[in-house]
Amino acid sequence: MTDVDVYRKRLERIEELLLELSESAERGAVIIVEGKRDILSMKKLGIKGSFELATRYSLFNFSERVASLGCEVIILTDWDRRGDLLAAKLSEYFENFGVKPDLQIRNKLKLISQKEIKDIESLYTYVSKLRVKTGSSLNSEYETNLEFER
Repeated sequence: MTDVDVYRKRLERIEELLLELSESAERGAVIIVEGKRDILSMKKLGIKGSFELATRYSLFNFSERVASLGCEVIILTDWDRRGDLLAAKLSEYFENFGVKPDLQIRNKLKLISQKEIKDIESLYTYVSKLRVKTGSSLNSEYETNLEFER
């Protein structure tokens, strides 16, 4: 398997996860991230939906408020030490409030890209680099978001 094949497979897996994330967001899921740049990266990747910043409030109060919304919760914190601890604590709090948060997308993104990037804010740039390395063109969703950002 050549480097290009490895990059192509990695890109395909990430795009599958982004599609899953996008579909969940369209169904009303709340996506929890750490910072504003994470939200910007997600929007550039075509993810539209409700984002919440976990780092703005006490985790207990934040979890209680989001859990009271009664919707699906997706934890998408960074995969550095701080992000791992934050994801674990949020997951614990949400479960105490009767909500089973989705950590699968985060864990899969971490597994696919952990040697290349460590945070959500870098995901858009990483996907763009993979597209260049594989010769893939940007799809219309990405192009629309790029034009919007200019």
